Amino acid sequence: MSRIEKLLEYMKLNDKDSFLQHALALEYIKIGDDEKARSLFNELLLREPSYVGSYYHLGKLLERVGNFDKAIAIYTRGMQEAKKAGDNHAYNELQMAKEDIEE
Repeated sequence: MSRIEKLLEYMKLNDKDSFLQHALALEYIKIGDDEKARSLFNELLLREPSYVGSYYHLGKLLERVGNFDKAIAIYTRGMQEAKKAGDNHAYNELQMAKEDIEE
């Protein structure tokens, strides 16, 4: 059974588990299914905007597909959430990713 299959099985028990949804999105990125990953990240962040780790990965996905304006917006939103949470490490990572695009 693949990781994706395992995660989908776990999600049958709790489809609103942010950790599982984030992990599943990362697995979809690994196999090149950016649309499924993007959909999962968007759903997760709409439901739980404080799940800071997903902003970075969604931003990177958007960069890869050439949607730089949207990536900047995602990084900015993630920075706001990280600041609210007092997560300086995530804030700095998101800020660096955003600055890399803006240069």
